[in-house]
Parts: sequence; structure tokens; C-alpha cells
Amino acid sequence: MPTDTTIDQALFREVMGHYPTGVAVVTGRASDGELLALVVGTFSSVSLDPPLVSFMPMKTSRTFDKLRQCDSLCINVVGNEQEDLVTAIAQRWENKFDGIDWFTSPSGDPILERSIAWIDARITNLVDAGDHWIVLGGVNDMAVTNPAAPLIYFQGDYGSFVSTSLMARLQHEITDSIHEAETLRPEAEALAHAIGCEVTLYTAISSEEMAAVLSVTGAGVEREHGLARRLPIAPPIGDSIVFDLSEDDQERWLSKAIGIDDRTREIYRQRLDFVRAHGYVLSLLPQEGRTAYEAMREATRRYESGLPTPAQERDIRASILESGVDYRVRQLDPDNLYDVGSLVLPVRDSEGNCTLTLRLAQLPLQVSGKRVAEWISQAKIVVTALERQTP
Repeated sequence: MPTDTTIDQALFREVMGHYPTGVAVVTGRASDGELLALVVGTFSSVSLDPPLVSFMPMKTSRTFDKLRQCDSLCINVVGNEQEDLVTAIAQRWENKFDGIDWFTSPSGDPILERSIAWIDARITNLVDAGDHWIVLGGVNDMAVTNPAAPLIYFQGDYGSFVSTSLMARLQHEITDSIHEAETLRPEAEALAHAIGCEVTLYTAISSEEMAAVLSVTGAGVEREHGLARRLPIAPPIGDSIVFDLSEDDQERWLSKAIGIDDRTREIYRQRLDFVRAHGYVLSLLPQEGRTAYEAMREATRRYESGLPTPAQERDIRASILESGVDYRVRQLDPDNLYDVGSLVLPVRDSEGNCTLTLRLAQLPLQVSGKRVAEWISQAKIVVTALERQTP
């Protein structure tokens, strides 16, 4: 219903431009065989029962005048790597599919190659909405074909759906941490060579992620066999940071471990208590040895390699949880032999917060509890040195 309030159009665009919208390409096939395509930034799901979607083309759109006569339509949800394709389609008056790869939907309409998902639909209703139509479409079929970050339209330009960029965060927290960590490289290298392991210092760059700021290895230890340089802060990763946070933050961390049982959740809680009391926490390898880390290593590589969507990140967290590493807390018998998977120690920053983690991994196997205790003491010396040199 029209209002009596007069709103400046430029102001309207500016204000609404601060809300990002997803980008989709609606395709169809006219009765004469012409292939049609319309770029929209107003696609949305509407109803589950019955399944309905919507988009809002301008009333002046000549392409939509043709699309509304089609028996069916296909809505293509496009990815962040398809910006050039979207621009080409939006700028063409005809032959919109020249040079563009596509395949056919169940109803015979174009599905763009590399689109994230497609929805085969039919127009069920048109609603008058000022200078636009609200088009309601009943869903015939649909699929996800390329799970990736979607393209969005924000403040007058295209972009991608990502969290705060890593490069932006590097401008502040990580850069400072790298400089501080580099001053302790000799101590870290001495520790790595004395034990024969990998020594990595991670810093929390947000509540969701940590990144390596220093990594050294002892003789015969390969860095590529370790975890990635960027890690999600999700169980079992991050207990050396989360233990020092509020109970609400700890529960939020635990909630990221989707599907774990109460027993496993209690193990993670015990690790938080243990690192708070002892200043370190370790994990043990199962019978299969270091291969237990393969799933976690591969998952962290996937996390590091790009900007995962929420669904991809959930899959990565699930893969991390699948490792057979034993995270139960225990006091080690000095005379027994152990295969330690990792040893992590919290490091406090200049404000007293535990935002840094010293992690020892790829450790020698079948060592005594007494020897492990010596490792812990050696690592704590490096932690103390790092905390002292923090300005």
C-alpha cells in the first residue's frame, strides 16, 4: 500500500545498499527457442510447504516480459567466481549465452556451469509492487551442484560471502605477533632440535580462527606432515585459548562439535580444566600411530586453502572430530611408554589474555612419562620467555 511519506530515491538506494543481497540468474526458453537470462539481486526462499521461491524484476524489464510467458524458469544461484559471467549477461540485449557454458534443467531451461545451485520452477503468481513485480515460483526440482561462496551485491558492487578477510587481520594482530615470535626463533629452534619435533606458535586472530606466526622443525621432521597454518577454533582445537574465557564462550566452543556424545563433550571440558590447572594439555596417539592425524591434517588444509562456506566449515569440523586421537586427560606414569600426538601450552599476551598457543607435534614415539615431563618443562621455558618479551 503506498505511503504519503516522500523518500529521496538516492537516500533509499544508499540506505538499502548497506544490506547485502544474493545474486541469481533467472533463465528460460521462449516459445520460439530463444534462450533468456535475467540477473536479479532479490531472489529468496518463501515457503517450505508448498515449496515456493521469489524474485523481483523491474516492470520495465523486456527480458522478464518474455520470461513470464515461459512454461518454466530456472533460477541459478551464482558463485563469487562468476562475476564476469553475471556482468556479461546483464549488459547484453541479445545472444546472452554466447561464450557461456550451460546444461539443461529437467524442464529444459539453461543451468549455468559452475553455478552453486539451481531451482527449476514455474511462475504461480505475480504481485504488483511499485516499480517491480514480486514473482512467486513453485519449485519443481532443485540441486546443489557446486558448493562454494556465493556472489553478493553490496553497496553498489559485487563481492563474495566471506568472514573478515585474513589479509585485513594480518594488518594488526598477526603482524605484531609475527615480529614478537621471530625474536624467539632461536629458542623455538633449540626446542625443536632438542626433542626432534615440530614447534608451532599460533595466535588467535578472531574467536573463530587461529593462525601460525612461527613454525620450526627438528632434524628429519617435515612441516608438510603437520596441521595447516590456519585452524578453526573448534573442538578439539583451541582448548589452550578457550579455557581462559567465560563459561558462555566455552559452551559456544563446545557447541561447534556437532554430533558428539556426552562422554566426548565431558572429555573436552576436562581438558579445559586441566590446562587451567597445569598450563599444558596433551593428546595420545591410538594404535595406528600418526596416521590418526591424516583426517585432521586434510581437513585443516581444506580450511586453509580457501574461504569455506558455513556448510563447508561444518564438514571440516566434522572431519577434524573423526580423528582417532585420544584426548582424555591423564597423569603420566614416569616409567610407562607413550606415543604423544601433541602437546599444547597457552601463552599470555601483554594484556594477560591467552591468545597464543605453543604446539609441539610430530614428537618421538615410545618415550617414557619421565621424558614427556622433561618436554613439558622445556616448552614452559619457551612460553615464559615469550611472555616476558611481549611489550
